[in-house]
Amino acid sequence: MLRDETGLNTWVLTDGKAGDELQALSVAEALGLVPEVRRVRPRAPFTWLMPWGPVDPRERPGAPGSPLAPPFPDLLIASGRRAVAYLRHVKRASGGRTFTVFLKDPRTGPETADFIWSPSYDRLRGPNVLTTLTPPHRVSAQRIEAARAELDPRLAHLSSPRVAVLAGGNSRHHRFTEENIARLVEHLTSIAEAGAGLMVTASRRTPATLRGALVALTSKHGGFFWDGTGENPYVDLLALADFIVATADSFNMIGEAAATGRPILVFEPSGGHPKLDVYMNGLKSHGVVHPFAGRLEGQPYEPLNSTPKVAKAIAEGFSRHRRALGLPDVAFPLETP
Repeated sequence: MLRDETGLNTWVLTDGKAGDELQALSVAEALGLVPEVRRVRPRAPFTWLMPWGPVDPRERPGAPGSPLAPPFPDLLIASGRRAVAYLRHVKRASGGRTFTVFLKDPRTGPETADFIWSPSYDRLRGPNVLTTLTPPHRVSAQRIEAARAELDPRLAHLSSPRVAVLAGGNSRHHRFTEENIARLVEHLTSIAEAGAGLMVTASRRTPATLRGALVALTSKHGGFFWDGTGENPYVDLLALADFIVATADSFNMIGEAAATGRPILVFEPSGGHPKLDVYMNGLKSHGVVHPFAGRLEGQPYEPLNSTPKVAKAIAEGFSRHRRALGLPDVAFPLETP
């Protein structure tokens, strides 16, 4: 059982999806907590009934290797529909002592957890629900400031304006066709030929064709492509960028970029989703995003970072919960925006 300077036992509970786990960890980190990561792996037929439940009996407390093995946490932060039934089970098993937090819409109503964060493009609302435009993430103002103060030597040679390129890939709602890849590379070539210093990172979902084209492009124009070796420069790329080019397949990636205050040029591959349109329109209203057409455009804006706001709301809810139980309050070393 992990405990930090607050003395709390905190769990981050997901089914292991990277995006869900990183969001939950970002909130715990903003609260100044060191959580224990618990991953659920329910099997059929129980997965068919989720998020409504019940939990897979093979993962209940007392079962060998159960992700719910007690002692139960003081604070539980969960995300992902497969974690919903497990969060509710812990709440009951702890006798209501555990304060439960769920990130994103659980699809089972606001009463699912003591506190819920949901993106503003979802419809979930309630007295215990906080909605924000951008999702919580780990790209804090402090990390950005530190990266700007100490230049990564791998990026020092790049010419200005520096452009961070965040390449995603195929997803449930987006597909990178050959035409999409050719068009994106053409647009990036235009700004490279105009003198921009490209700083490129790809994801595990990036198609091999696109990845290869980005490697060739940065090599030809003296840019930087992170090939997975050495320390991950992701925050450095964001911090040092004058402009950011991001593909539209990742809400999280664009939300992280918005924490920099730098213009974001969005490239949309084939596909899409109505929620993405709502999200992008909200960001456009703040002057954050612009369509990417092979030009650098847009002005700096006040950075958008919802993580401190989410953490503060959780801390306040947790304090009320503790007082109601007659337990001593906890002082969270909250990050500042």
